[in-house]
Amino acid sequence: MKPYALSQPLTLHEASAQIAADGADALPLGGGTALMLMMKTGVLAPAALVNLRQTELQWRRIERQPEGDLHIGALVTLSQIEHEPVVRQAVPALAQTMKRLSNVRVRNVATVGGNLAHADPHMDLPPLLCALGAHVLAISGQQQRQIPVEDLITGYYETSLGRGELIASLVVPAQQQRRSSYVKITTRAADDWPTIGIGISLDIESGVIRSSRLFVGAATDRPTRLQAAEQILAGRQPSETLFQQAGEAAAAGLVLRGDERGSASYKKHLLQVHLRRALLALAVDGGGAS
Repeated sequence: MKPYALSQPLTLHEASAQIAADGADALPLGGGTALMLMMKTGVLAPAALVNLRQTELQWRRIERQPEGDLHIGALVTLSQIEHEPVVRQAVPALAQTMKRLSNVRVRNVATVGGNLAHADPHMDLPPLLCALGAHVLAISGQQQRQIPVEDLITGYYETSLGRGELIASLVVPAQQQRRSSYVKITTRAADDWPTIGIGISLDIESGVIRSSRLFVGAATDRPTRLQAAEQILAGRQPSETLFQQAGEAAAAGLVLRGDERGSASYKKHLLQVHLRRALLALAVDGGGAS
């Protein structure tokens, strides 16, 4: 690993300004679980790291707002999300997803902001957060903007963040009566990268699916919305036949990428089968993660 300078600003605004001023020579450091590995292998060789761990306490908190929105600071660790009672109450699927996300040593250090900014297409969180309609608050200098998670990740290790722009917090809107789940399919250890991951959110009222948000990850270069399946579900009564049709439509309408965890055709078959199963389970018992 090449030598690097380390600075420790006291606010995210200071950190953002420093990274913007230093250009490509500086990178932000949150939990560092992915960054350090990439530096050790020579994939990244920054001249400076800007440590975010000493910045404001507000970015390390999880709070539920009076209207029901869940605000999660960018420096909150994945373990905090897993164990925080307010997360289990507000979005049970989010807490459940953490149990199989990497391993406990990584979850104790990795931050949610860093996880999203890393933009690895195999990650577990983005498909679920997209299905939940979550967005991030990003800051740059004294400016800030909201970015839906589905617009944040734009490609393989690529995001829509500008130079010096940092994720400050994640906001998961109140789910009301919506049912959500994340399905992780992996052919290796349970906490390994998924072969595919499926995020699901359903609004079922009076026995009818009013709306749905369905996303797949780990099979494309970014979380991808399954719009063909959503259109089939809209306004229909839940049934195994309907969910079979949705799974077939989802698989038919996508161009998937194969990798060491499975070929494109294998992933397409997994998507069809597991989307049907997950929709059926969600319609029957109301939520969770598997």
